[in-house]
Amino acid sequence: MPQTDLKMTDALFYQVAVQSPLRRLFDYLPPANARSTLAPGVRVTVPFGKREVTGIIVSNTLSSGYPLDKLKPITTVLDDAPLIPPILFDVLLWAARYYQHPIGDVLASALPTVLRKGGDLPQQSFWRLSTHGKGLPNDALSRAPKQQALLQLLQQHDSLSRESLAAADISTPTLRSLLKKELIESFTTTASHPAFNINGELALLAEPPLSLSNDQQAALQQVEFHAYNSYLMDGETGSGKTEVYLQAITTVLRHYRQALVLIPEINLSPQTLARFQARFNCPIVLIHSGLSERQRLDAWWAAASGSAGIIIGTRSAAFVPMKSPGIIIVDEEHDSSFKQQEGFRYSARDVAVMRASRENIPLLLGSATPSLESLYNCEQGRYRHLIIKGRHGGAVQPEWQLVDIRHSQLNTGFSQIVIEAISTQLAQGNQILVFLNRRGFAPTLMCHDCGWVANCKHCDAHLTVHTQRPGLHCHHCESRQALPPTCPDCSSMQLNYLGQGTERSEATLQALFPTATVHRVDRDSTGSKHAMEELMQEVSKNEPCILVGTQMLAKGHHFPGVALVVVLDADTSLFSTDFRALEKMGQLITQVAGRAGRGAKPGKVMIQSHHCEHPVFELLSQHSYAKFAQHILRERQFSAMPPFANAALIRAEFHQGGEALGLLQKARIYLESQMPSSPTMRYLGPFPAALEKRGGRYRYQLTLIGTERRTLHTLLERLCRWLEQEKSARKVRWSIDVDPQDTI
Repeated sequence: MPQTDLKMTDALFYQVAVQSPLRRLFDYLPPANARSTLAPGVRVTVPFGKREVTGIIVSNTLSSGYPLDKLKPITTVLDDAPLIPPILFDVLLWAARYYQHPIGDVLASALPTVLRKGGDLPQQSFWRLSTHGKGLPNDALSRAPKQQALLQLLQQHDSLSRESLAAADISTPTLRSLLKKELIESFTTTASHPAFNINGELALLAEPPLSLSNDQQAALQQVEFHAYNSYLMDGETGSGKTEVYLQAITTVLRHYRQALVLIPEINLSPQTLARFQARFNCPIVLIHSGLSERQRLDAWWAAASGSAGIIIGTRSAAFVPMKSPGIIIVDEEHDSSFKQQEGFRYSARDVAVMRASRENIPLLLGSATPSLESLYNCEQGRYRHLIIKGRHGGAVQPEWQLVDIRHSQLNTGFSQIVIEAISTQLAQGNQILVFLNRRGFAPTLMCHDCGWVANCKHCDAHLTVHTQRPGLHCHHCESRQALPPTCPDCSSMQLNYLGQGTERSEATLQALFPTATVHRVDRDSTGSKHAMEELMQEVSKNEPCILVGTQMLAKGHHFPGVALVVVLDADTSLFSTDFRALEKMGQLITQVAGRAGRGAKPGKVMIQSHHCEHPVFELLSQHSYAKFAQHILRERQFSAMPPFANAALIRAEFHQGGEALGLLQKARIYLESQMPSSPTMRYLGPFPAALEKRGGRYRYQLTLIGTERRTLHTLLERLCRWLEQEKSARKVRWSIDVDPQDTI
């Protein structure tokens, strides 16, 4: 639409963010009878096409690029004041620009679903005297003592909540009696929680803090609590990083400020909450996707209103407003779960860095296996590197043993030396953890006679055999099929299960050790509510058992009874095309190995591999993740890959591969017309994704790698505008992933 130089001194135009795929704001006129200017962050309802939708005010201006008669007024103003504090609002605007995502979608992600749909903040019911009731004398209801007590109570207070009346032993029938007489009335208003109150050290702490080692104490003393700094707390598993978190939070709470703690997985929330509740006498809330809409709204409002002193949450909690922010902690900062892989593809860790900077508060990033990006930022002086050596309480690092399985006879994936080690540990009353990062019974079903393989109809992937819920499952598109009784091609009954998953390992272990308790820990076994929490309670009894599971076992769990960790298949990432594969493998193996020997018993780690001589295993087995990370960093520097360069992925998918590929080919031509390929800006592709077909769609990707971040983002902004105008892009699903963590 042509620009119109339309300036008005007696009217405002509002720029409103609406959830839509368009990367822009929409101009609206002020609402009817507007008495004051609406502030950024206020929710409104606006006409959008043929619908009424909820939007958020972003800015106002005295001019618009559209003719006045084409603009519509805001229909309704939903809030008296912005729901999102100004600093957090600016962070959200930054995130929309940085991750090249529609601003309406980004702002909506900071709100619970109820508020996103135009609903109200949590409401609270109150009772007060009616006009008629205010005129009564104190003894007007002396013949009804309970009614008289209620009357006198409300004469002493402007209003009282139902909870306060219940505490004063006022029953519901008494309320109804005065309501029927029209002496009292009820009303609702936004729930107003008092800010958490700390009356001295004894009231703050429910239990005394643990004594700190010299390294822990030195790390805590380096944290400046009244200014921004990012700290990478680098300590091996069991070194006591959580105790440093707790004591840092204690300092923050003493100043009546709030702490935000980000964790990578929902399954870690029960044990994290229990640890924090055992330490602190202040309100603590959890925020994650497993909550109901009402629970999430209540927790969000407790954080925003300042009544919760500590907020613990997964990725999305990075955008939760706090009334008095004091510190942000990102535990297991290396974990890829902090990066959203669909829709708004943000990194909660990187958002936390920006938010802490804008809020001028400290940020603690903790990990036993720090990401290469964070280690690089330490080298560049952007982060302060806090190193904690050794294990807390005197526990020692476990002994590592590499088990060469070449030419070995395996019993469904288990070597004889591993079986004997498990038997020995069970006899000694210890717990064993068996790690296999593949769920299901077997990853492939194949006909022995004709070679038929059960493949997914919608993806370029084999179907996984499951026996607990019998069937063939695709772990990419979640489609399911029944197990065939015979081969669909040749009718043979010789159908073989190839490879193994956690279900098969569980069955094998139960057959090998029939008197032992075997617990399987994967997404299938812990899908029901409280399943993981109940399992952890069972394991915490420290009775002999075998835990077999996926990477869910490697993330932050404390198993003091585990004396042996077995890694069954450590070779899967050694030859991956993903440039991050070795980094992720080193982190995962180090993390799972760290579950051994955390208590009084010495630990042992056994890793089965066909490539025991690989330098990755050599470095990791020496308890030297730092040397391993430096080895990978030098490889990245040599190949000019992140963190020594900046990357973005342009993804396109369509039910016909040619359309998606064609769009990315046009996109590359456009990009090179804007900035030709050079050592400072490289284009790779377009190529098929590692899993080319998924969910019935063919997927392709184009990679941009640039040495200058600002130049890369300028180019991405131009590309977004081009894609929104390109006709062929309207039927192809495309997305931009800045700082991608997953190339599949």
